[in-house]
Amino acid sequence: MRSRNRLVAALGAVALGSAAAVALPATAQAANLLTNPGFESGTLSGWSCTGGLGSVVGSPVHSGSKALAAAASASDTAQCTQTVSVQPNTTYTLSGWVRGNYVYLGVTGGASTWTPSAASYQQLSVTFTTGASQTSAQIFTHGWYGQGTYYADDISLDGPGGGGGGGDTQAPTAPGGLAATGTTSSTVSLSWNASTDNVGVTGYDVYSGSNVVASSTGTSATVTGLAASTSYTFTVKARDAAGNTSAASNAVSATTGSGGGGGGTGFKQAAPYLYMGWGEPPSATTVMSATGIKWFTMAFILSSGGCNPSWDGQRPLTGGVDQQTINAIRAAGGDVVPSIGGWQGNKLGPNCATPEALAAAYQQVISAYGLKAIDVDIENTDEFENTVVQDRILGALKIVKQNNPGLRTILTFGTATTGPTYYGNRLIEQAKALGADIDVFTIMPFDFGGGADMYGSTVSAANGLKNKLKSTFGWDDATAYAHVGISGMNGLSDNQETTTPATWTSIRDWANTNHIARLAFWSVNRDRPCAGGGVAENCSGINQNNWQFTSITAGFTG
Repeated sequence: MRSRNRLVAALGAVALGSAAAVALPATAQAANLLTNPGFESGTLSGWSCTGGLGSVVGSPVHSGSKALAAAASASDTAQCTQTVSVQPNTTYTLSGWVRGNYVYLGVTGGASTWTPSAASYQQLSVTFTTGASQTSAQIFTHGWYGQGTYYADDISLDGPGGGGGGGDTQAPTAPGGLAATGTTSSTVSLSWNASTDNVGVTGYDVYSGSNVVASSTGTSATVTGLAASTSYTFTVKARDAAGNTSAASNAVSATTGSGGGGGGTGFKQAAPYLYMGWGEPPSATTVMSATGIKWFTMAFILSSGGCNPSWDGQRPLTGGVDQQTINAIRAAGGDVVPSIGGWQGNKLGPNCATPEALAAAYQQVISAYGLKAIDVDIENTDEFENTVVQDRILGALKIVKQNNPGLRTILTFGTATTGPTYYGNRLIEQAKALGADIDVFTIMPFDFGGGADMYGSTVSAANGLKNKLKSTFGWDDATAYAHVGISGMNGLSDNQETTTPATWTSIRDWANTNHIARLAFWSVNRDRPCAGGGVAENCSGINQNNWQFTSITAGFTG
């Protein structure tokens, strides 16, 4: 209800701003005053985004090869701003191309415009006139609470630059005293002393080499999306309203921690799916004794109504057959990672209204079993292809990871034979943009038209994922592989693709050679022979030995 009231208030403000823009003086001579207006630098240079929620992406774009993506959350509209020097009593035209739900473009304290829904890029435009003594203007674009990611590109502020004859050409002084104030496995926090300027400092950019990795309007920032156990060197530069940039600060180096981030942490998990809801569930301890497997991925946590977790949406979270199975697995020296979501059913992602509510539901599961890891199996149009729900899941995983030190978080999603699809790429990009600190991105290389060569298709898909992680997070091959997971389908897939024990052995050996983080398959229930039996819930549809795929998986060491 509070979000709705804020939305109504904002719409009223927009209407007033538009009314104030009527009967303006003649438009000034056109010239785009904005720095990095199309984000073609590949960085946020010139722009500052609240909450570290902005990033530069390669798709979707309006023109060129880059655009802004900013992930509005339940508590932050992901506002991105740039302050420029302007002339008093002058009319300017602000325009830009935006995409998403409830996207705004305007000038702080002045006129703005918005669109309630833009499935493809839509141009927004608004004019405003500066005050009698106004020499700077802050341009903004933002989304709305809980509406997910919006995109912006080719933003233009047309009019004469500030300062009259020549304008402000004096750069701020270099920031001093840059220091690292804290690290995690994927972040480094920095602070520095303020710069001075003849007119005024409007912001600071944090550099790693020549790349801007964070921006701030204050004297501190946190750089996110870093690799674990890795040394980074940073500098900071100040900028003013006229776009003048200071010299670099002193350089400072910091090394990320070894826990919680993947590369270098030693997190490895061989964990085939076990489902107590159907498929003649086998005795977990019998399978453990026969194969040496220690971990199981327990499926599935769904909604029993609203934002309330339960097994399969109907069995109690505790006290039922699922808890009895988990207790037996642990008594035999093993452990479990619950899988939240899946292809079908009433899922928590769409039912929990905010990242905070979804995190609370996840926390119920974590607390019920004292978990070391959780897996969110994000599939289908209600979660995987729903950008609002994607961001909600990432936000929730970020929260529970912060609240449960040492907890490992896993995302499992579909793939093409060449690697992540559009929505998979978006999920990875948003994980970085939101600082979700995901430990393992697990692809499901089946039901993707892989054809006869399931080994080749699986390796191609996994390498595609590795390359996407490298380009998004700036990791090397080893670190990227250490964040990769594979979850296959033993025997016949739903699309009649065949993975034999020999094929799965080759996949496992490749996974060990490249030191990926996780190996799983669907499912132990199906790890029994029924040659010519088709796709069944209690057997693989091919000729094999009992628990043969589980035995092979138990040999995964990473």
